[in-house]
Amino acid sequence: MVEWGKMSMCEAERRLLANALLDISNEWFILLSESCIPLYNFSVIYHYISRSNHSFMESYDDPGPYGRGRYDSRMEPEVTLGQWRKGSQWFEVNRMLAVNIIEDNKYYPKFKEFCQPACYVDEHYFTTMLTIQVPHLLANRTLTWTDWSRGGAHPATFGKDDMTEAFFQKIFEGQACLYNGQPTSLCFLFARKFAPNALDPLLELAPKVFGF
Repeated sequence: MVEWGKMSMCEAERRLLANALLDISNEWFILLSESCIPLYNFSVIYHYISRSNHSFMESYDDPGPYGRGRYDSRMEPEVTLGQWRKGSQWFEVNRMLAVNIIEDNKYYPKFKEFCQPACYVDEHYFTTMLTIQVPHLLANRTLTWTDWSRGGAHPATFGKDDMTEAFFQKIFEGQACLYNGQPTSLCFLFARKFAPNALDPLLELAPKVFGF
């Protein structure tokens, strides 16, 4: 059983990675949900990820109540307040970092015991651990676009009435980030959350909006 915001989420993600690692031809691993869609075709996504010098794990220091405010000092000495990070659950990692995630037994007990709702462990565990271990290998951003502008514990969900060219133009425009140390406007490869009733109009728009 997987419960939202609890360690069972991360345990499920570790199992997914462990199973994917059994295939030695798998080099990169992307966590997506059933409400995610691709914004580009497979070739663009593959080249973007395979040519990157970094893995796309969002990681930042949030000084507010939903960042540092969730930290429990009992996580010391494994994790100090200065090392505590927050980031999107939706990530991409290479094979080495996937192994780091599934073999961890140093940070897991601390997060399981001391990061429980209202500390949402899937926003803190992997990003904090990898920032401590291999900060130079992280892009510190996610590849999945999400709309948090409406506030609350969950991002906006988009349905059939939202599926317009103008809607997707807003996603594509105004992006700015770094890719291999260079500025780029191609920052997101996926987007969420899309309701099931968005599928049919999305498929009609796809050739014009996405080109596939």
